[in-house]
Amino acid sequence: MTGLSQLYLISLCFYLLHLLDFSEFVVSQSIVQYLPGFNGPLPFYLETGYVSVSEFNDVQLFYYFVKSESNPTKDPLILWLSGGPGCSALTALAFEFGPLHFKIAEYNGSLPTLELNPNSWTRVANILFLDSPVGTGFSYSRSFQGSYTTDTKSAQQSYSFIRKWLTDHPEFLSNPLYIGGVSYSGVIIPVIAQHISDGVEVGNKPLLNLKGYLLGNPVTGGELETNSKVPFAYRMGLLSDELFESAKKNCGGNYVNVNPSNVQCTKDLQAISECTSRINSPHILEPSCILVTPKPKEINSSRIIHSPPHTPGFECRSYGYMLSYYWANDKRVRMALNVRKGTVLEWIRCNSGINYLADEHLINTSFVYLTAVIMI
Repeated sequence: MTGLSQLYLISLCFYLLHLLDFSEFVVSQSIVQYLPGFNGPLPFYLETGYVSVSEFNDVQLFYYFVKSESNPTKDPLILWLSGGPGCSALTALAFEFGPLHFKIAEYNGSLPTLELNPNSWTRVANILFLDSPVGTGFSYSRSFQGSYTTDTKSAQQSYSFIRKWLTDHPEFLSNPLYIGGVSYSGVIIPVIAQHISDGVEVGNKPLLNLKGYLLGNPVTGGELETNSKVPFAYRMGLLSDELFESAKKNCGGNYVNVNPSNVQCTKDLQAISECTSRINSPHILEPSCILVTPKPKEINSSRIIHSPPHTPGFECRSYGYMLSYYWANDKRVRMALNVRKGTVLEWIRCNSGINYLADEHLINTSFVYLTAVIMI
């Protein structure tokens, strides 16, 4: 064998070993029939799994898929992203419109209890709850480079996800497809919808049957959105007529990046801040409560987190969030969900520590994407 041939074989071996290192399936899935904390078998179809959305399979996005309880072959398919960025899809599945809810009861050290949600959207729709971007929920990357993402990259990876998932689940290709989400997803979802629309236009396979998108309380633009908070607070009865009219006059309707020399405007904005300081801004009719993130600590064989430093009251929605930490970090739950061992050391409902960079241009032009998709 010549030296050149030996060099070729050695190079080929290294290349094959590299591929083996990233040999996870592009799509892997498992059917979940029982969940710890729920009494008896699940009365609905739940599938969990991972989809590779990067060239070397290092970025693995985790999903929960629930079939419609009515007519899964005809009912809409909704791809749903929670906000953040970095909030797990379990938020939507267990706290918003998914088939399960946590029973709000005093935590006593046992596994939190799950109950059926009689008003779940899955009664009439198939829903893909996606942990996106990478680093959210149970999604992970096997490389540091893969863990870095942006708005643009997140939208592209979510588009890659739905194409690969539907390739693996062709029975849902003809279902009406909707892309939905809340909060920060308002930046991402119009771009995903645009990618899908562009792909259909040029004939990319599989052809996706996109019918629309859903946005709840979405982030849509930087200064425009921030500037609207003052008139919103006034119209919700949080500010007096006198204070609002004074601010509108002194600030000229511009409440962002105010010139420090405009003393009267600055004074009015300080008064507005004091009036709203004890308001729960995302949910103004609810009490202002602490957000709980338990700190990781090994305490026994089945739990990998320690008690949170503070416990919110039962009247706080964050109490349910606290229960979700105990539930999702229980080893029995992870086994039932078929979470890959060692990939996510601590599940965090909203992970503010993901390696993420917002694209200011994309944020400030989200209306362009919204309009473009609507006009198609």
